[in-house]
Amino acid sequence: MKDLSSLFRFSLAGLRLLVAMTLVLGLGYPLLVTGIARVAAPWQADGSLVTVTGAHTTDPDEAVGSALLGQLVDDPTLFQPRPSAAGDGYDPLSSYGSNLGPESPELVAAITERRAEVAAREGVAPDDVPPDAVTASASGLDPHISPAYAAIQVARVARGTGLAPDDVRALVEEHTEGRTLGILGEPRVDVLGLNIAVLAAAGAAG
Repeated sequence: MKDLSSLFRFSLAGLRLLVAMTLVLGLGYPLLVTGIARVAAPWQADGSLVTVTGAHTTDPDEAVGSALLGQLVDDPTLFQPRPSAAGDGYDPLSSYGSNLGPESPELVAAITERRAEVAAREGVAPDDVPPDAVTASASGLDPHISPAYAAIQVARVARGTGLAPDDVRALVEEHTEGRTLGILGEPRVDVLGLNIAVLAAAGAAG
């Protein structure tokens, strides 16, 4: 009976600890962090939503996308993102890469096909197509492309929108971000912000 009594006490203590830690770490801590984030950084806390003017918003009804997530671009006159293996493409509910190794015949075939398609679309030689134009990111949701990929799209976007190529290049430059802290990562171009600026410039010119 003594052993059963000790087992009961230990089990009850463990259960109380489990309940307490669940309330503190599973409920209290997330609510605290969410509350601090909404006060200190409401835009980021609500998903870094962007309006059609490029302005930040916390209203999902006004948003055209998130600064953190890439999206498919159906308009052939705009800058195209890199490929995505997330669902049918840029599905935030299915974030993942292709998980294919560099020697995978399937990946090699996909890259070869994509390189030919991009080269034909942009009117450049296949050797001039940068790697991010033919490979998906690990998350499948990367909102950026390389300056090199943006550069080969300038002529097509200029023709499609009626903007001068130099004006389009200037917009690319405005939406190119440098390395984080000056040393981490690579320079990158914000596709959503760039396309919003292109549409605004084309509308003003028209």
